[in-house]
Amino acid sequence: MDDRVAGALSLPDDWPAHPDLSLALNRMGSFDWDLDSGLMHMDQPALDVFDLSAEEYDDRPETLAMRVPADEAMRLDAMVSQALKSGRANYGAYFRIQRSDGTLRWTHTQGFVRRDASGRPQRIIGIVRDATQELADSTARRELDEERQRRTSLVEGTTAALAHARTVRDVIEVLKNSEGMALLGATSLVMGLIEAGRIHLVADGPEGAFVPGTRYTRTDEQYPMSEVVRTLTPRFIESAEDFADSYPVLWPHISHLGIRSAAYLPLIAQARPIGALGLLYSDKGGFTADERNLLVALGSSIAQSLQRAMLYEQEHDLAEGLQQAMLPRRIPDVPGAQIAVRYRSARLGRDIGGDWYDVIPLPGGRVGAVIGDVQGHDTHAAAVMGQLRIVLRAYAAEGHSPATVMARASVFLHELDTDRFATCTYAEADLTTGVVQLVRAGHVDPVVRDADGGCRKVPVEGGLPLGLSAEFGRLEYPVSTVELDPGQTMVLFTDGLVEQPGADLDEGMQLLTSMITNGPQDLQELANRLCESVDERGGEDDVAVLLLRRKAAHAPQPGGRLQQHVAQNDPEALSSARHMIRAAVRAWGARDRADEVELAADELTTNALMHTDGGAIVTIRVLTGPERRLRVDVEDRSSALPRRRDAGESGVSGRGLMLVDQLADAWGVESRGTGKCVWCEFVIPPRD
Repeated sequence: MDDRVAGALSLPDDWPAHPDLSLALNRMGSFDWDLDSGLMHMDQPALDVFDLSAEEYDDRPETLAMRVPADEAMRLDAMVSQALKSGRANYGAYFRIQRSDGTLRWTHTQGFVRRDASGRPQRIIGIVRDATQELADSTARRELDEERQRRTSLVEGTTAALAHARTVRDVIEVLKNSEGMALLGATSLVMGLIEAGRIHLVADGPEGAFVPGTRYTRTDEQYPMSEVVRTLTPRFIESAEDFADSYPVLWPHISHLGIRSAAYLPLIAQARPIGALGLLYSDKGGFTADERNLLVALGSSIAQSLQRAMLYEQEHDLAEGLQQAMLPRRIPDVPGAQIAVRYRSARLGRDIGGDWYDVIPLPGGRVGAVIGDVQGHDTHAAAVMGQLRIVLRAYAAEGHSPATVMARASVFLHELDTDRFATCTYAEADLTTGVVQLVRAGHVDPVVRDADGGCRKVPVEGGLPLGLSAEFGRLEYPVSTVELDPGQTMVLFTDGLVEQPGADLDEGMQLLTSMITNGPQDLQELANRLCESVDERGGEDDVAVLLLRRKAAHAPQPGGRLQQHVAQNDPEALSSARHMIRAAVRAWGARDRADEVELAADELTTNALMHTDGGAIVTIRVLTGPERRLRVDVEDRSSALPRRRDAGESGVSGRGLMLVDQLADAWGVESRGTGKCVWCEFVIPPRD
């Protein structure tokens, strides 16, 4: 052992104790366990019993776990703990170890507890020896084996079955099924839980056992469950006569069930009763002391499982109510669109998570669609989700560009008192033109379904998740564009829809696109079907789905347009207008002229902001006719008409209209009642 460690732990001066030579002669090993430091010295004969070398042992009892089976270790720990708590001076036990070659050997240990003047245990000195030969054919070994097997089977079987029970109903089903009843050795069971000072019967026992009027009973009534809850003491009924004499009100109603004995146990958790369990037997005539102890111990285990289940249900109800309150109560009617949403809760954790969706009506016939996922599955995730949803909606409604909405939301989450991050996709759609601007923050790519059923993933250039982008100072969110044709549907979803155990994300996306292609035409039916598929394949994450379909009635029309107001001294609005123009030009099939259109529009907008008192309204639209043209209008409140002028050799201004004249196929000025409109047009290719 490291001398520095020994010094730091202040071991006793006489540690380790030196064993008597006679121990080694009798093939016994010794140990000295200092309880304050937790170190346990073992001499070489003791290490030989455990089939360990001095190099393999570091004076820590945990190292012995590699040689002691788990059930034996639990039994030894319980025995030592009982000896220390009860004030006993010694203890002894037989247990098995597993040697390095896998063989099992019987071992005997005996320990002597040293205490200080106040009775606090400080040290255990004892011996270990190989007892395999001693127990080879003895009655002691057979009895020990049988008792160990019975106890291990009962405790481990019940505990293992209850490990997967999350709700009170799950606990009852585990105990009532044939395997659970066999483990308990009972014919049937009844169970009651305390609610508002009364006992609520939640498990009725065998068919025909329910007694009218006992669904809710008081703790002062003459029923066995009332008695054990009131006294906090188990009640063992050893015969039918005992049952009839002790509970004359109940017995006449159940005497026909053939019950010979029963054990009623108080279910106690954190030192208070939460209910009672009754085990009914038809083939048992009494209970031994060991059986009573075992049932009491099992009652304690069942009570802990029930308490966990009750707390789980309470927290789940709270979290579910919280999340439902955070999600939109209804989806608004959006002219030009059909929208369907669906949320499916997780199957792990608190059955609640941070997935959300939102639909935000925006000015100018536009709509914002949000899908997001806050890290975690608990009430905190749901609370963060609600706050994030509100700020995203607020930033979008203020008219910020999609990239700005996402950046501001990231800063908000970073400054919030939480360590959670969130992934998100924000889509801003103009349903008149079909142009959709997409911003993605660490989220999965959306999918588009064509009117004929074909489906494809839409790659969207993305940034870091919300919260992380602000933390690392990378708030740039690129804007991608896609144009939705009439009848096409955009599918936004969280990763629980495509994640599958043992499969990568690409496989999940392929399965999703196949399901969407072959799914129903009705949007709500499709959303339901997608979530049901997660249940069918055993998905464990929560899922949010949002489907937005552009109606055929909103086909491209002359006058359909995208519009942005740009105020003076608002560089963010100017940047947003540039994003809008770039997105529209690319989506409308004029990518080759994108730089020309953006530069001309920028010159007209800047000119309006510099030479007028108010802001400007920038509008971009496609005109149909003999040839397809893209038109940019910039309106302001000044009646003064712009004019071209020579900037001179060193002038830094005056070239704006000259550039527009060179870039555009046509431009002009129109007087308006409240000002004027400067416009320019570009011939663009016919649409495929």
